[in-house]
Amino acid sequence: MKPKARLVVYVDVDDTLVRSAGTKRMPIPSVVAHVKSLSEAHTELYCWSTGGAEYARMTARELGIEACFAGFLPKPNVLIDDQDVGDWKRFVLVHPLGTDDKTAEQYWKMIEGD
Repeated sequence: MKPKARLVVYVDVDDTLVRSAGTKRMPIPSVVAHVKSLSEAHTELYCWSTGGAEYARMTARELGIEACFAGFLPKPNVLIDDQDVGDWKRFVLVHPLGTDDKTAEQYWKMIEGD
């Protein structure tokens, strides 16, 4: 049974949405398509990067997926929380190469442990 909460996904930029070789940046088409499909499934998406919020927004704009995201953030340097990230409930980490066959519904199943 799908929870009533909205699925929230944070998407990194470098080596997730784009790959760099010297000064050339190349989109990773499978992840760009995945972001689009999650957006179409009404997932709440945020784009973040150690390069900062504007870098994340600029990259999403270049890739034509800026409208898919609810917001753009820098990655944190410090996380203050009462739990270790590894102990977060209802949280999964997915490598970009593992997104090809995933849907929002499959993420819910992973989160719920189905």
